[in-house]
Amino acid sequence: MQVSTKFTIAIHILSAVTYFNDSQKVTSEFLAGSVGTNPVIIRNIMSQLSKAGIIDIKRGPGGITITRPLEQITFLDIYRAVETNSDVELFRFHGNTSQVCPIGGHIHQGMTDSLTQIQIDFENDLKKYTVAQVYDKTVAQIKK
Repeated sequence: MQVSTKFTIAIHILSAVTYFNDSQKVTSEFLAGSVGTNPVIIRNIMSQLSKAGIIDIKRGPGGITITRPLEQITFLDIYRAVETNSDVELFRFHGNTSQVCPIGGHIHQGMTDSLTQIQIDFENDLKKYTVAQVYDKTVAQIKK
């Protein structure tokens, strides 16, 4: 399993919006320049963040508003917002095991508990981190 770059780009977007929102208009083009990607990718991720209720986007001079404090936005919130398969299990089973083979007929049951616990641990770990933590570390680096 690999988390896509959309996850880190989403955190980048939220950090940039927080940092620049009072000093200049933050557009998808501006964010694309900061991230180093195409504005369409930024707009797609912003759309996902909006659907998840993390940001509010108003066309024209309204701009981008983060709907709650960064301290209340966890990595799990971001993961669920932008990773297209975040609502499915992390591990998928191979589907054509031989039911005649003792291992093939029972391997799924042998792994299910462990893999379920790994997913629970992964999601609980994501809950421990917030966008505010990243933002604060980034701003500290800017000030050095």
